[in-house]
Amino acid sequence: MSHAARIRLAQKRGLGPPQAKVLAKLDSPRAIQDFLAVLPQNFEPEGDTARSVEQALIHRKAHCIEGAMIAAFALWLQGHPPLLLDFSAHQDMDHVIAPFRVNGKWGAISKTNYVCLRWRDPVYRSVRELAMSYFHEYAKGPRKTLRSYSKPFDLSRVPAGKWVNNPKDCWEIADLITDARHYEIVTDQEARTLRPRDEVELRSDKVTSFPIPKWKRQRL
Repeated sequence: MSHAARIRLAQKRGLGPPQAKVLAKLDSPRAIQDFLAVLPQNFEPEGDTARSVEQALIHRKAHCIEGAMIAAFALWLQGHPPLLLDFSAHQDMDHVIAPFRVNGKWGAISKTNYVCLRWRDPVYRSVRELAMSYFHEYAKGPRKTLRSYSKPFDLSRVPAGKWVNNPKDCWEIADLITDARHYEIVTDQEARTLRPRDEVELRSDKVTSFPIPKWKRQRL
């Protein structure tokens, strides 16, 4: 599909012309990930947000679920279904990615400020394989915290007004993926025997794409 055709399709699916032109330039999953990697991090200085695709692009910043919705929409323009996949964690924040398939193999686009939980090349044979690739990196301090992953949720089932151009926060989308069926990764018994992360792994937490504001660090 041509660039002009993607612009028209983006507008048809609910994006305003300026934002449609931005996402229409992205012609592959890798290009979407490259775009999100340099999009500034939304540290939510005024409180929690779940901005729609359009609002995140207008504000020119995003965090994980906002970035995942941008990625899902951009993938949709390329002929992929607009999917979200939720990770549920123990005493840690959930994370949301945008999975996609190429030649039958799964990969994922992810918006994160840290070295972990990032892009996955499409080499995984199943959603479970893809989810398990995040297990050892998903952590808080010394603890590995990932416990389950959701069935991919298809955003094309949801009206554009709820996630593409919603002027308000998209908490309904967050609820839908949280409530989607989840599959266990590790049992409580297995979790008690996990090896804590070592000092080298802990030091990697200090590497970020964007500097964390002091006020934000104090809340982590």
